[in-house]
Amino acid sequence: MSPDSKRGPRADASRNAARLVAAAREVLAEAGNDAAFDVIARRAGVGNATLYRHFPTRADLLVAVYADEVAALCDRGARLLEAAEPVDALFTWLDEFTVHVATKRALALAATEETAERRTALFHQWHGAITSTADRLVHRARPALRDGVTALDLLTLASGAAVTTGAAHARRLVAMLRTGVATGD
Repeated sequence: MSPDSKRGPRADASRNAARLVAAAREVLAEAGNDAAFDVIARRAGVGNATLYRHFPTRADLLVAVYADEVAALCDRGARLLEAAEPVDALFTWLDEFTVHVATKRALALAATEETAERRTALFHQWHGAITSTADRLVHRARPALRDGVTALDLLTLASGAAVTTGAAHARRLVAMLRTGVATGD
């Protein structure tokens, strides 16, 4: 008897769901949000029926993938709270947040396009998690920040840059936030 078979159907189901999300993340990055379900199932090493059992609609799968992306971003922020230099940690995370917004925005919108109620609830949940992470990083860096700078300020600036300019230029703009653009007082 293999170790996996000793775990039972729940462990298999959980493992399959995780494999499907990981495969979907890869396939969606390669082929876009309209990638074929059968390609995702094959990449995960499961049949289409298993995919549909876990994720009955495309939106269900996209939500799972995007939720996983948000969790990874927030986990990265939590790890950065242990970094030696709080301002470095904050701006490292803001850089990653900027790339997240620039590259994952279409996924977030596709994941929530079914109903306004679903979009509102999910965006509220995701926004709350990201804002909470930013709040903790800003709080830790507070002594080195200008008075009145908030996590919402930094998230708004980074998001705006990411949505309007793309990842590479947005990263440059966020780096400018750290020191400003003035050469003197």
